[in-house]
Amino acid sequence: MTPGPHRSPTSLSLPEARALALAAQGFGRGRTRSLDDVMGHLHVLQIDSVNVFSRSHYMPAFSRLGAYSHDTLDQRLWRDDDFTEYWAHEAAFIPVADRHLFAWRMHDFRERFHARGRLDALAASADFVRERLATEGPLLVNELEPQGRANRGEWWDWSETKQAVEMLFATGEVVSAGRERFMRRYALASEQLPAHALAETPRDEAQATLVEIASRALGVGTLADLADYHRLPLKDARSAVARLEAEGTLVPATVDGWIDSRGKPIAAWMHRDTQPVGRIAPDALLTPFDPLSWFRPRAERLFDFHYRIEIYTPKEKRQYGYYCLPLMVGGRLVGRIDLKADRARSTLVVQAAWQEPRAPKRTPEAAVTLLRRAATWQGLEHVEFTGVGNLSLAL
Repeated sequence: MTPGPHRSPTSLSLPEARALALAAQGFGRGRTRSLDDVMGHLHVLQIDSVNVFSRSHYMPAFSRLGAYSHDTLDQRLWRDDDFTEYWAHEAAFIPVADRHLFAWRMHDFRERFHARGRLDALAASADFVRERLATEGPLLVNELEPQGRANRGEWWDWSETKQAVEMLFATGEVVSAGRERFMRRYALASEQLPAHALAETPRDEAQATLVEIASRALGVGTLADLADYHRLPLKDARSAVARLEAEGTLVPATVDGWIDSRGKPIAAWMHRDTQPVGRIAPDALLTPFDPLSWFRPRAERLFDFHYRIEIYTPKEKRQYGYYCLPLMVGGRLVGRIDLKADRARSTLVVQAAWQEPRAPKRTPEAAVTLLRRAATWQGLEHVEFTGVGNLSLAL
C-alpha cells in the first residue's frame, strides 16, 4: 500500500457540512430523478414492518422524488433481480452486486450461532428447510410448517422452523425471493442469486469498500458515522478508515461544533471526490429510518435534532407520538409529525404535529404542503389534524 500525500484537515462550517450531507443523500434540485438515483445515493434501504402510514422502505424515494408508484419500486426491489435483502444496516435492501461485501458478516453470524450452540440445536430443522427449498423452490414460513406454529422456541416465540430459516438467512445460505403480506418468501441463495453474489470477498477489503461507500453517502462523517452506515464494528471501521486515508481515498475534515466531551474537535472524513456544494434547502417528510437521520447522534450533531422513536414507549409516556416522521424545512430538521392512514375514511390523520423552537416561520405552510402531497401519494382524499402538538396546521 502506497501512502497518499499528507493533507491538512478540511475545515467545514456546520451549514457546509449539512449541505454536503444533503447533496450526498440525493436532496437538491436535479440530483435525484429516478428510483435508481435514490438507491445510487443511499446504497441501503432499511426495511421496517410498521405500516401505520407507509412502510419505511417506500419513504426515502418519496422524500427525494415526490409522489411515485409503489408498484414501480416493488418491481425494482423484488422482481428485477438487481436488489436483495440482507442485514446491511438493519434488515435492508442492497444491490445484488454488492452482496459479496457482507460475506464477513455471514461468517460472523455463523461463528456466533456456533458459539451459542444454535448450529447444533437447529441442525435437523435447518436440514429440513434446505431439503424443502431445494425440492419445492421459494416458500413462505407457513408453507414450510405443515404443523402451523408448533414447537415454538425462544427467539421471539418463533417456531424451530422459523428459527432455522432465519439462521440460514443470516449465514447466507437462504435469501428472500420476495414478500407476500410483507412476509419473506425464502429460497436457497445458490438457486436465487448469480455466482458473483455468492463470492466471499476478504473481510478487510470488503469493509474498506463499505466505508468508502458510506463516505460517499454521508458527504462528511465521523468514525462512528462511517461505522454505523453498514453497522461495522468500530475497531474494523477504524482500520478501514486508516487504510483509506493512507491511500488518499478519504480526506480528513473538521466541522465547526463537532466536539467531544473534552471540548476537542471530533475527527471526520470526506471522500476525495466530494465537491463543494451551494445552499440546499429542501422540504421533506422523512421516515424515522431514513439514512439522513437514522443514526441519532449524527442527527443531533448535524441538525441539532434530538429524535427517539416512541413505538415501544407506553402510550401514557410518549412525548410526541407513536410513529413520528421527522420534518425537514429548508434543509433543517425542525419538527415531527405523527401520521396515520385511515384508509376506510380515505383520510390522512395527523395525530400530532410538533415544531422545534428554532423552526422557521413558514414551517406550518411547508408542513401542510407536504402533508397534502403525502395524502395524494397514498391515495387518500382528505387530511385531518387532531390539534395535538405545538405546530398549528390550517388544514
